[in-house]
Amino acid sequence: MAVTLDQTIAQKQHTLLSKLFASQTFWVVIAVILACLFLSFATDAFATQKNLYNITRNITFVAIIALGMTFVIITGGIDLSVGSVLCLSSMVLAVTMHAGYSIEIGILASIATALAIGAFNGILIAYLGFPPFVVTLGMLSIARSLAMVASNNTVVFQFGPDHDKLLALGGGAWVFGIANPVLYMILLALITGFILRWTKFGRHIFAIGGNEHAATLTGVPVRQIKVAVYMTSALSAGIAGIIQTGWLGAVTTNLGTGMELQVIAATVIGGANLAGGVGTAFGAIVGAALIEVIRNSLGLLGINAFWQGVFIGGAILLAVLFDRIRNFRRND
Repeated sequence: MAVTLDQTIAQKQHTLLSKLFASQTFWVVIAVILACLFLSFATDAFATQKNLYNITRNITFVAIIALGMTFVIITGGIDLSVGSVLCLSSMVLAVTMHAGYSIEIGILASIATALAIGAFNGILIAYLGFPPFVVTLGMLSIARSLAMVASNNTVVFQFGPDHDKLLALGGGAWVFGIANPVLYMILLALITGFILRWTKFGRHIFAIGGNEHAATLTGVPVRQIKVAVYMTSALSAGIAGIIQTGWLGAVTTNLGTGMELQVIAATVIGGANLAGGVGTAFGAIVGAALIEVIRNSLGLLGINAFWQGVFIGGAILLAVLFDRIRNFRRND
């Protein structure tokens, strides 16, 4: 039986629509939009320029780390150390600049520290067979302790001769009044999306998450990819640490405490599967946006901030439930 052109187009449109409705990221976007509309009418403060500026800027720190976490989760791993890596990277930057070195030297030292931690995590996991949960949980404690050692557990707020440059880097708004952290987030999201969608490295990451044994048999350098993935996750935490240091203008040893849970939540809510094989850069951004809108709304609606964990935890459970239902339908 011949199929007409109109039937082919209609079938393709139906398929695209079905994929859209089956996408967890799509429904999270809808949730963010509905929440923003509700808060705009329910409160006078939400839709103000100052509040929206703060929301978009606050999203970036979780979102940037979530981009790196996406690589890890796609491979079926987990990285619990990102909050402590952010703290250590920030402290290395602050201490280096406080000693009189330039901002370039400080940033290089910070990035090198993050990459070294990521490589250490990756080698233990990929080559020695340690569970990712155990390795990164241990590094969570190690990295924060090193931050305390580096600063003698004090607050660092003087960044030497390039003090103003660092504050402008993280707290400025150089293009059309858009906060610099937002611009960095957009750029890193585009790079992440390109890597996952169009490069061999990205295809290898999905192959490992889909079936690691099969990926090994097809010649994918699984161990090297895993090390690179954990280095990427740590690098994203280091970058976020540099930006947040410039935004806050000070570094304390409790910086980034509990941030790993928000990052994992943002990644999972945005559509990544903890079992591996699924995840997108856009999903990480959207998940971070939903978490920040929830956090912001609690204060505006007069709800105790202690409820934040309940809402975020509930969102994670709903995201996992959505994924399970989708898998059941696919199997049927």
